[in-house]
Amino acid sequence: MAREFGRNARVSSQMQKELASIFQRDVRDARLGFITINEVVVTKDLASAKIYVTVLNVDEQGKRDNVKRLNELSPIIRHELAKRMRLRHISELRFFYDDSFDTGMRVAELLRD
Repeated sequence: MAREFGRNARVSSQMQKELASIFQRDVRDARLGFITINEVVVTKDLASAKIYVTVLNVDEQGKRDNVKRLNELSPIIRHELAKRMRLRHISELRFFYDDSFDTGMRVAELLRD
């Protein structure tokens, strides 16, 4: 009988939960806005993870600055993630801005008009 979710999906899901907790409790950087983790995509060999985030209440430059700052903080975040997850190797973290929220808001605005 095949498993419903593969290992990648389980690791991605757990990583998303742990990262949300890390951002909520442990990352204290005044330069970062309110960050939401939308999706975590882990490669098949678990070597790297693409983390798609949304930053609320900032302009385009603020979004780019937040993603740049997250990528600078990725070794610290990765270290904290390694403490929380029971994996032999923790994936390299790369942060990307997910514009699906902005697109959805734009579509909702167009439909309202």
